[in-house]
Amino acid sequence: MQTQRTCLALDLKDNDELIAQYEHFHQPEHIWPEIPKGIRAGGIVDMQIYRLRTRLFMIVETEEGIDLNTAFEAIGKMPLQAEWAAFMEGFQQRLAEAKPHEHWAEMKPVFMLNDCLK
Repeated sequence: MQTQRTCLALDLKDNDELIAQYEHFHQPEHIWPEIPKGIRAGGIVDMQIYRLRTRLFMIVETEEGIDLNTAFEAIGKMPLQAEWAAFMEGFQQRLAEAKPHEHWAEMKPVFMLNDCLK
């Protein structure tokens, strides 16, 4: 299966307690079970979130040809997804660089090793 990767960025509010809670709710034993199931059902093959201080970096892999915005819209209509997104917004703040329609700002690819070795 061919996949495509999209990388996104977002900031957490600069508050150690909120950051700890954000990480807590993303652990397998604490995340609402409907959330990862909905993400997968929406066409996401894999999703990972990394943190450096307040900056979050999300890697999303979809099957090639799947539009990520369309997938996110479909996921948002599934049970508890909108409630989860609203809950998470209490921890997050959009980047100034985000486009008006973006919550997570899409990052521009700069270097791809595999492209250099073809």
